[in-house]
Amino acid sequence: MPPASDHGFYNGEGRELDQNGSTKSRSRVQEQQAGASVGNLATLLAIGTAVPPFVHEQSSYPDYYFDITQCNHKTELKAKFKRICEKLQIEKRYMVVRRDLLEEVPSLVSYMDPSLNDRHQVVMEWVPKLAKEAALNAIKKWGRPVSDITHVVMVTTSVVNMPGVDLIVAKSVGLSPKVRRVMLYQTGCWGGAAALRVAKDLAENNKGARVLVICSDCTAIFFRGPNEHYLDGLVGQGLFGDGAAAVIVGAEPVPQLEHDPMFEIQWSGEMLVPDTETALEGHLMEAGMYYHQSREYTKLVCKSVGEMVDDAREQLVAAEENKQLVDSSCNGLFWAIHPGCAAFLNQIENQFALVPQRLAASRDILRNYGNMQSCSVFFVLDQIHHRSLQAGANTTGEGKQYGLLLGTGPGLTIECSLLRSCSIPTSSTHAA
Repeated sequence: MPPASDHGFYNGEGRELDQNGSTKSRSRVQEQQAGASVGNLATLLAIGTAVPPFVHEQSSYPDYYFDITQCNHKTELKAKFKRICEKLQIEKRYMVVRRDLLEEVPSLVSYMDPSLNDRHQVVMEWVPKLAKEAALNAIKKWGRPVSDITHVVMVTTSVVNMPGVDLIVAKSVGLSPKVRRVMLYQTGCWGGAAALRVAKDLAENNKGARVLVICSDCTAIFFRGPNEHYLDGLVGQGLFGDGAAAVIVGAEPVPQLEHDPMFEIQWSGEMLVPDTETALEGHLMEAGMYYHQSREYTKLVCKSVGEMVDDAREQLVAAEENKQLVDSSCNGLFWAIHPGCAAFLNQIENQFALVPQRLAASRDILRNYGNMQSCSVFFVLDQIHHRSLQAGANTTGEGKQYGLLLGTGPGLTIECSLLRSCSIPTSSTHAA
C-alpha cells in the first residue's frame, strides 16, 4: 500500500489536504525536494555493522599470506599474487584467519586435504559472533527494545548447520521465542539484496512488523594455501574479507520511538541471467569450499543489469505524479552497488556513464574492507547515509531523492531495489 502523501488530495496551490479538507503544513514541492514521506511502504530504520578485530594490510598481505601458508618457495606464484593484489584496489581487510589460528588449526592451509570439520568449527564461532555484534549495533541505533523485533531474516554462505544460524543468533541477541525466522543459505554476494526484498514483503504484509535482517560471512570456509592449478582461489585470497551487517525494516515508523527513517523501499526485483549457471560456482567439499568465476562474469552481469535498472526507473516514474520534479537519470540517483571487485564497479560506471561520485561509497567499502559477500551492500548503504550526514545534505541519499541498491552473484542472479531517500532533520547533520 503506497504512502498517503503519494496519492493524497491537493488544492490549487499544490498543498496537500487532510481528510477534513484543511491544508497541510508542507507543500508537495517541498515534499518532493526534501525526500520521502514515509508511510505504509517498508522503510529501512537502522543499520549496524561488525568486522573481526584482525586487520590485514593489502600492501604486505602477499608476503604474509605466502609466509603463513609456508609457500615462500613458490616465487613465481607469489609474484603473480602481488600483481593480483595491486590490481584489486584494496587497502585493507578484516579476517579471522591469521597466524595464531593457523597454528591451532593447520589443516586450513592445505590445498586439498580434508578439513571441513575444522573449518566448520571456525565459522560456527565467528559467523554467529559477528552477526550478533551487528544486530545489537542496529538495535541500539533503532532505539526500540529487542522484544519489538517480530521477524528475522538471516543470510550466510559460510556455514550450513542445524539448528540454523538464525536460531543461534536470535537466542544470543535475546529475541522472543515467538520471533518468526527465515534462513537464506548459499546466496553468495546477492544475499543481502535478496534479504531486503524478503524483509520488504514481511514488513508490508504483517501490520506492526519489525524485521531484523542479518548477513554474516567468514572466509575461513575457503581459505587455503596457494596452488598453481587454482588461480580462481588465488584471486579470492586477495579479494574477500569477513564481516556482518544488520538492518531493521518496518512500515509506518513511529517518530517518538524509532530512529529517524533512513530509506524507503519502493520496489524490489530479481532477475536470473539466462544460461549462466556455471559462470560463478561454489562447491562445498571435504577440503572446504571451492569456487570458480568465469572471466566473462562481469561482462555477463553487465549485459543484463541494464534491464533491472530500467525496471527500477520505470517504477520510479510510475510512482511520481509530478514527474518534472524527479530526476530519474542515472546520475540523478544514488547508487548502493555491491562492491564485488574494482573491474565490476568500473564496468557499471562506464555502462551508465556515471560520474565518479555515484560509486564513491562502493569504492570506499571495497578499498577498506574488500568483498564481504552478502553484507557488503549494507556497508555501502550505511556509508551513503554517513556521507549524507557529514555533507549536510537534505536527504539520506546524498541529496538525491531516489537510488538503487544492487547485488549480483551466483546464478547468475541480479537483485535490485529502488530506494527513496528520507529527509534529514537539521539537528542530525554533521552528527554521524
